[in-house]
Amino acid sequence: NTMEDNGLTPEILDKLTKICICKQIPRSRVKQLIRNGARTFAEIHQATGTGTGACSGTRCIPKIEQLIEDYEDGLWE
Repeated sequence: NTMEDNGLTPEILDKLTKICICKQIPRSRVKQLIRNGARTFAEIHQATGTGTGACSGTRCIPKIEQLIEDYEDGLWE
């Protein structure tokens, strides 16, 4: 497994991966909010400011909505 070979665990990748490029919001922060009960983009937006950058959410909204859907489908914890 390549990820294990270079020490990049899913948790580290979540911290490094910016789900909102404009505002530099890491995927780990969004996942934490979802784990704590956020179930809409609006709730994530209110807590983090995602969707307020130069792209007006065109890049992050679909990614965040997919994370919520995947969480509800049990694809990650």
